[in-house]
Amino acid sequence: MEIFDYDNVLLLPRKCRVESRSECDASVELGGRSFRIPVVPANMKTVLNEKLCLWLAQNGYFYVMHRFDLDNVQFVRDMRAHGAFASISLGVKKADYDTVDQLAAAGLVPEYVTIDIAHGHADTVKNMIAYLREKLPSTFIIAGNVGTPEAIIDLENWGADATKVGIGPGKVCITRMKTGFGTGGWQLSALKWCARVATKPIIADGGIREHGDIAKSIRFGATMVMIGSMLAGHEESPGDTVEVDGKLFKEYYGSASDFNKGEYKHVEGKRILEPVRGKLADTLREMEEDVQSSISYAGGKKLMDVRKVNYVILGGDNAGEHLLM
Repeated sequence: MEIFDYDNVLLLPRKCRVESRSECDASVELGGRSFRIPVVPANMKTVLNEKLCLWLAQNGYFYVMHRFDLDNVQFVRDMRAHGAFASISLGVKKADYDTVDQLAAAGLVPEYVTIDIAHGHADTVKNMIAYLREKLPSTFIIAGNVGTPEAIIDLENWGADATKVGIGPGKVCITRMKTGFGTGGWQLSALKWCARVATKPIIADGGIREHGDIAKSIRFGATMVMIGSMLAGHEESPGDTVEVDGKLFKEYYGSASDFNKGEYKHVEGKRILEPVRGKLADTLREMEEDVQSSISYAGGKKLMDVRKVNYVILGGDNAGEHLLM
């Protein structure tokens, strides 16, 4: 198989079919809802909070609320009160099963549940999917994270409606250094590998450093892209604001970091500082415009037209033009 990542792949343009890039439709459908762009902020404490989730839902964006130090039942109730869809994260511990029971008993069915653990190809995930299917049958289940075709096949067969692909490619993830495992450094080709067997949507999670990486993810099989570091450093971001040499930064740390866990045990994440970038709404608008431009370069009018383009790999053993034959 070809091994490559975002920084050594370029997509090849096709004849433009629109007069203006603004004609291109960057929206995507997931779980019966349409969202403005194929981007979801990472479900991490330094990226999202309740206020941002509500704003995203009310403005046409997908979100997945994190699962740390949070009353999921109250969160779903609050989103309902505002007439917004509820999208939560769960783990696979007893407390998570208790949460499912409480949601079912209260008649609070979240539209989306993401089973969010570092190594998602596991019997614990299989069991949680089955429990959700029994207790909250109408919920759209996203499960992950995984990095192999075998895992995609199993999660889909177990009942997941979508899978999340990416083991350690994120900016604050140190899984490959700590364990020797992961998709860091070849996340884009791992996505391509997984997409070959997928029959349901894939969310590509981690490794996105530029807006153009969104289009590359779509090209190689993603329906949506989860982004952490590029969405963490905004005025509204919940991470602490830190001043260094007169410049403002936002704290950003991994979910498997000791900063998030509160203890140094099975640590696979770290803490960094992201420069404050202004308002989140402005970045999301720019992302939408850039995805529209990507669609125009693909000779298309809709997001999935990006899937039809050829690409080149720059340098290495796989270098050369790769055509859709």
